Amino acid sequence: MAEYTEADLPLELGDGEYLTLADGTSVRWESNGEAKDVFLSADFSPTVELFPSNDYTFEAGGSTYKLTARFEAALLVEKI
Repeated sequence: MAEYTEADLPLELGDGEYLTLADGTSVRWESNGEAKDVFLSADFSPTVELFPSNDYTFEAGGSTYKLTARFEAALLVEKI
């Protein structure tokens, strides 16, 4: 299982891979049919469910990040 840090952004995060941001917030996702259930930090419930081409913006550690679901098995993570 691959693990990434904020230094790797922008990044296409695959299913089962982890991204840890500078403030310790972790990002991961699991497939839910066509949708992607996105989990922030150690939450057991998804923070958001994204369908392909949909995005979600959140703040962590004073920075803003954008998550965009891809049609393929990937979630684009960008610092904006």
